[in-house]
Amino acid sequence: MTLRKLPEVKAFQRPAFYQPDAPACALDKFQPRAAEAEGNVISIYDTIGEDWWTGEGVTARRVAGALRDIGTKPVTVNVNSPGGDMFEGLAIYNLLREHPAKVTVRVMGLAASAASVIAMAGDEIEMGLGSMMMIHNSWGVVVGNQDDMREAASTFAEFDAAMADIYVARTGGNVDDIKAMMAAETWLRAERAIQDGFADSTFNIPEYQETGDDASRNARSRLDATLAKAGVPRVERRKLFGDALGTPNAAEQKATPNAGFEPGDIASLIQTLKV
Repeated sequence: MTLRKLPEVKAFQRPAFYQPDAPACALDKFQPRAAEAEGNVISIYDTIGEDWWTGEGVTARRVAGALRDIGTKPVTVNVNSPGGDMFEGLAIYNLLREHPAKVTVRVMGLAASAASVIAMAGDEIEMGLGSMMMIHNSWGVVVGNQDDMREAASTFAEFDAAMADIYVARTGGNVDDIKAMMAAETWLRAERAIQDGFADSTFNIPEYQETGDDASRNARSRLDATLAKAGVPRVERRKLFGDALGTPNAAEQKATPNAGFEPGDIASLIQTLKV
């Protein structure tokens, strides 16, 4: 079990027609980078939950597989994620919480939304200088009738309470203060995160050399953030990408993982959005 006394949180049933998404504000600040995991390191360098358009994303299944390979050794979890599927985030938190050896979480850039919950599973949480953490109430899109909406609101409320319990256990803070921070969508730089108990120390983030694949991911991320800020749901964003890049029905078919945007592709997508 974890070296800290952190609460185990029950699994919640997904509301009907729930569509996970990372908050637009977090997507806007997210700068993707390639995962460079080796040894006893797990890299969470993507949105939480599988992106069926690209096959990318961090899932509980993938983290569970990595933990099985690591066995009972200490593990370091590098995090740079805008969040995403809150149900997958909670499952990953529980997996890390149950790891029998020390878990060190290092925030390499951003730990927002569901990724901040995952970070709380660390016995030790380190914030890279210049990195940020964001906590807020549950986020997602639900389509349906009034009964579906009420059921989803009830589930979201329970999830918010569970997240507040996790933050309180980790920080030793007051539950009402934590809930107020969540309701206000609070961004924490490293210094404040340590001051408020969300992290323990800072470190210098190693210099990172961007590759061609990273430039492609950044281009896609910027476009995704722009559409999200305009209120376009994730499903529609994926469909627009697929149509603009000549991959109709991308919402129903997985594209080749890590497929990149070429300059002509980006121009085509922008022109499509202007129509």
